[in-house]
Amino acid sequence: MANFSFDIVSDYDKAEMNNVFLQTEREITTRYDFKGTPAAIEWIGDKIGFKLTGQGQWQLDAVLDIVRKKLASRDQSSKVLDLSKAPAEANLKSTWDIPFKNGLKQDDAKVITKLLRDATPKAKAQIQGDEIRVTSSSKDELQKVIQLLKSTDFDFPLQFINFR
Repeated sequence: MANFSFDIVSDYDKAEMNNVFLQTEREITTRYDFKGTPAAIEWIGDKIGFKLTGQGQWQLDAVLDIVRKKLASRDQSSKVLDLSKAPAEANLKSTWDIPFKNGLKQDDAKVITKLLRDATPKAKAQIQGDEIRVTSSSKDELQKVIQLLKSTDFDFPLQFINFR
């Protein structure tokens, strides 16, 4: 009897994030209400997040809104943005470092495996580092697992890879 499997990961597409960055940067430079203001978007470190700059919280929220719209238009989840840090204000300028969420945390992986154990007993889920491998003897069972996870609202993005 054949065993089928796939992996559950929480990651982001670096090329798409680069496109989101470039589109947001272009929109900031062309918007009339941002003329003459410090509104900008920059990369954090080696492209591990966005650094938003604005006159105040209202402008940071406006730039974040642009980023969210660009993410949605490119079929990317805005859950990849880690908004837990508070914006910093200095010299009539506000900055907000927003790193990207990357990899499943151990607690999140445990929540997913418990959900799968309770809902789909024929599928076996095991944590392997920062990803989860789901195996079953039935492809239909794996499809049910994917539908269940897509319908459940987590505060982190999920992708399904390595279908075998």
